[in-house]
Amino acid sequence: MLYACGVVSTTFGVRTTLGYPTDSKTFIALFLYAIISLFLLSTEKNKKRGDNMSQNHLENTVNVQESTKEIINYHTMQISDIYDNLQTKKEGLSSDEATNRIEQYGKNELQDEERKSVFQVFLSQFADLLVIILLVCAGISMLTNNAESAIVILCVVVMNSIIGTVQHVKAEKSLAALKSMSAPYAKVLRDNNVCSIPANEVTIGDIVLLEAGNVPPADGRIIESAELLVNESSLTGESENVIKTSDILEQTDKEILLGDRKNMIYSGSLITGGRGTMVVTNIGMNTEIGKIATLINKADKKKTPLQKSLDSFSKWLSVGILIICAFVMLLSILRGDELIDALLFALALAVAAIPEALTSIVTISLAIGTQKMAKEHAVIKELTAVESLGCVNVICSDKTGTLTQNKMTVKSVYENTTATDVNNSIDKDIDYSKLISADLYRAMILCNDSVFGQDKQSTIGDPTETALIEVFGNDFTNEVRNALPRVSELPFDSDRKLMSTLHNINNELVMYTKGAVDNIVPKLTKILDNNIIRDITNDDIDKINDMNLKYSQEGMRVLCFTKRIMPKETLSYDDECDFIFVGLSAMTDPPRPESIQAVSECISAGIKPIMITGDHKITACAIAKQIGIFKDGDVSLDGHELETMSDGELLTILPKVSVYARVSPEHKIRIVTLWQSLGNIVSMTGDGVNDAPALKKADIGVAMGITGTDVSKDAASMILTDDNFATIVKAVANGRNIYANIKNSIMFLLTGNFAGILTVLYAALASLPTPFTAVHLLFINLLTDSLPAIAISMEKADGDLLKEKPRNIKDKILDKTMLINTGVIGALICVSTVIAFHMGLKVDSETACTMAFATLCLARLFHCFNCRSKKPVTAIGFRSNPFSIYAFLAGVCFLAIALFVTPLHGILDVVPLTISQLGMILGLAFLPTLIIQAVKMFKN
Repeated sequence: MLYACGVVSTTFGVRTTLGYPTDSKTFIALFLYAIISLFLLSTEKNKKRGDNMSQNHLENTVNVQESTKEIINYHTMQISDIYDNLQTKKEGLSSDEATNRIEQYGKNELQDEERKSVFQVFLSQFADLLVIILLVCAGISMLTNNAESAIVILCVVVMNSIIGTVQHVKAEKSLAALKSMSAPYAKVLRDNNVCSIPANEVTIGDIVLLEAGNVPPADGRIIESAELLVNESSLTGESENVIKTSDILEQTDKEILLGDRKNMIYSGSLITGGRGTMVVTNIGMNTEIGKIATLINKADKKKTPLQKSLDSFSKWLSVGILIICAFVMLLSILRGDELIDALLFALALAVAAIPEALTSIVTISLAIGTQKMAKEHAVIKELTAVESLGCVNVICSDKTGTLTQNKMTVKSVYENTTATDVNNSIDKDIDYSKLISADLYRAMILCNDSVFGQDKQSTIGDPTETALIEVFGNDFTNEVRNALPRVSELPFDSDRKLMSTLHNINNELVMYTKGAVDNIVPKLTKILDNNIIRDITNDDIDKINDMNLKYSQEGMRVLCFTKRIMPKETLSYDDECDFIFVGLSAMTDPPRPESIQAVSECISAGIKPIMITGDHKITACAIAKQIGIFKDGDVSLDGHELETMSDGELLTILPKVSVYARVSPEHKIRIVTLWQSLGNIVSMTGDGVNDAPALKKADIGVAMGITGTDVSKDAASMILTDDNFATIVKAVANGRNIYANIKNSIMFLLTGNFAGILTVLYAALASLPTPFTAVHLLFINLLTDSLPAIAISMEKADGDLLKEKPRNIKDKILDKTMLINTGVIGALICVSTVIAFHMGLKVDSETACTMAFATLCLARLFHCFNCRSKKPVTAIGFRSNPFSIYAFLAGVCFLAIALFVTPLHGILDVVPLTISQLGMILGLAFLPTLIIQAVKMFKN
């Protein structure tokens, strides 16, 4: 209150000094302004106090939930008792029972912060400094018997709030759609069949299959474990992996801490190795991670670097504009204008000049752009990634499934020194179990985690493994697996590049192992030759290596299969030696047709594509040549060569290396780091658990949506729902386009506002009447800011975007060139407006104001087409962005209503114009656009 009185007394002192009367209306208006200012100062404090109250309420709610919830110690219970308690069984739930439980317990989802209703979003639009200034203007207008101005101001506020609400709701829907598209899946047993379902459909009592790379979809009790390794650092803070077991924990007087519950697995942890099965005990907000989510739901959302940069720019711009407005108000007072009129005009000029749509344009552009990317199979998890996409100049891509079709098909098998052609995708009637020896088909089927789906045709699992069982079909595969179940196993990991399973065959324990030829050949001691086991010779090894080389040169992926007779029922990694060679399988994965075009576009866009794969070096180079990545003069390296090279040595040839083969996850991190050390922005693809560090290290981590593990998806910034390299290139083009559209929208806003300020300053310094009334400025702000700027942000990608060099990420969006263009174009529009103003002055000041108002409005609407692209409209197509046409027509309609509907003339401070005057306005408004388009055509 003291602040309010101070503002009033100070203002009265200024008016008295200048010799102006101090009536009661002025006193009330200024007091109202001071009170609202005081309200603004207290708003932030109240907001913080409210947030603290909400946080306390959340914590109290959690405490109540914890105290009332029945605690069941599943970790100390027999598995049979758990089944009884959860009313489930080892075969899993039936589909009907699962549906009933989802209805009973709800979806397996973490609840977000409660979203605002549309009405709440609408009201929140008024909690803005600029809007409150407008409301102050309306209050002052009402108190000074200027009801027409107050009505116009309120209309402006309401319409802007409606536009803001629509924008907000659309952006929220877009981001929600992206979130649902990146949601993980889980393998569960339903009706005793393995099926893959969205993780949010997992329910209490479900039997979930776990494997390396998964994120457990819920909390549960382990019922089977095969070397299951889990990282629970997100819950316990302990970075070491934990070995999980199905054993019961003994009940003690003290509660067993979460980190010590070795037979429990929790949502939010990461499975880093092995395989297992669990029964779901808690879902959604009742999980351990759900309790944490309850406390963090009120956390503030982070803004992107671009938004932060624009926020900072907007603040400085606002301060500069307010200083100019204060200067204009002072000149108006010195010229004898009423203080209230001068204040109202200055406030209106500030509102019209400050580009308040900047931040919302960025948000909308990012939301629309990311939604478009999602439709093109690139799901952006972090909005910051969109800004980095346009700067990418190195793309490190996996081969299988990304550059190739990921339709692995076994083409040949090698055993007994003989190669047998296989084509299971065509020759379905051939019984390959009669053409392939028993030990080889057993190894292909048993040392394999993939399964057939419920339709007995589709497969679930790694494409390499599914190709192996597709050779034999559903019935024969299940027949072999049912007759020879697993006794023990050593799951595959990317360090060993091996997988082993143990089976009881004719009362003999047999371990089958599959893996890369290079990893297995050094460990071979015997060979299976026409069902006779004998010592392996150098000649045998030469034949195996020659066959492997032949397959690799044909671009095929080769797996080696072995067996070993074991004396015990448990396996350890030390057992993977003294192998008996069984055979080879060679499978093909042809390049994607679109990859060749995408690689070509990459190179023309100044982006270096690099293939990184676990395949043999010769195979990788053969595929890379077909696609266009590996060219004459390029270098290829494998993991062994990388190990022997120092960073300095690698840096000297780094730009020439196009193919990396047989690499480990550590090598991927090293490659990314070295490219970044040269100042590059690197994109890296990955799908495995061990790829996660490299995906995090890369500027844009890209996870595979089909074959990728949950861990890799969690670490990535972008997920490819089609695992296609061409999609990465499209995403880069879209990233560049989004940035270009944001920059063009900002250019549009700044040039138009700068033109208005220049016109007002010119009139003030030339001692001319003010060219616009407060209502004019507010009308221009409504008419020519939001809709055209949004239309520009929806411009389609220019075909030449990928012919430009990548943008330097350090470049500022408001660079020197853009500021110069803003000044020049703003001056052009100002000149047209001033000429119209002077022509109107030949009649009277009211006609002058009307002509200046209409010219500035129309000139800014025309200018929308200039800001769509660097190219002229004739080159990009007038109708290629229909939203710009709609925004232009809407603006013209509003302007026509203002000029031609006589009852509105008094409210909008306009007067009737003659046909010749309207023609002058049209010509002068179009003149800047004509000049700009001519310059663009000349440049192009």
